[in-house]
Amino acid sequence: MRVARIVSTARHLPEVEVTNASLKQRLGPAFHEAVDKLEEATGIRKRWWAPDGVATSDLALPAARLALERAGRRPEDLDLIILGTDSPDYLTPATSVVLQHKLGAKNAGTYDVGCACASFPTGLANAAGLIAANPSIKTVLVVGVYLMHRLAAPDDPLVFLYGDGAGAAVLEAGEEPGFLSAAFSADGSYHGHWGIFSGGTAEPASEESVRAGRTRVKMLQRYPPEINHDGWPKLVRKLASQDGFGVHDLDLVLFSQVRKPSIELVMADLGLPYAKTHTIMEEMGYTGSACLAMALDDAIERKKVGPGSLVALVGSGVGYNQAGVVFKL
Repeated sequence: MRVARIVSTARHLPEVEVTNASLKQRLGPAFHEAVDKLEEATGIRKRWWAPDGVATSDLALPAARLALERAGRRPEDLDLIILGTDSPDYLTPATSVVLQHKLGAKNAGTYDVGCACASFPTGLANAAGLIAANPSIKTVLVVGVYLMHRLAAPDDPLVFLYGDGAGAAVLEAGEEPGFLSAAFSADGSYHGHWGIFSGGTAEPASEESVRAGRTRVKMLQRYPPEINHDGWPKLVRKLASQDGFGVHDLDLVLFSQVRKPSIELVMADLGLPYAKTHTIMEEMGYTGSACLAMALDDAIERKKVGPGSLVALVGSGVGYNQAGVVFKL
């Protein structure tokens, strides 16, 4: 049976470093207390922002190139590109097709995944299923990329969260264990809590909506923390039960990199030592659709996992969407 294997990973950070101290200077004294509270609540100390003129596809390009280089593949070897983001270049066309052009992947089909910060595990699950079912699909590039700070109002305190970045993985068919299982969850009753609410068909952008700030990303209602505190362990346990392994068999469990205390709580719920997870938000901020790809690459680079490791990735996105996958590296 054809099984999708992760053969390489990569990540890319843009060059503009924004520490919490420098963010206080940008926002002004009225926001200093809010920045301090958010640092305590999340563990985020700094983030990296792309300079003006850089689009989401530009941010994805270096990560895609490096992942291909590490896999020993050329852009023209790709059969498919799956790109996950909720900060696209355009409402339409898809950002994946722009990346395909910039990358020179002339033989690849493309599509976008729009599950916000659950997009990368969703993309991995999509790629694994297509590889298993289609012998003609041999090499797939899955990218997660985030440039949300560009879509936020400059004086929105939640700009604290948004770090720009991209992560990528190359998947290929193999006979050894690779992809094991996927699990999903959603609750659309939360769709009005956090998002960009003008610019689509529900409310096309207008002069009035731009002036009112509705074309900017905003949190209108706070998400209950139980969404992640209960939802993440539930997905991990579902993944384990679907494939017949124990939660304690996992070598690494990665979660959306938005709030370190939530990850600590969930690891305790699962009965797993904190050493079996990995976090990057402290130095990279909340990189949304890219965070799981970036955290996986960072964990591999730091040799926390390697060939044969059993790894779960669980992501949450506004809406809300949740997705999890398990791979044996």
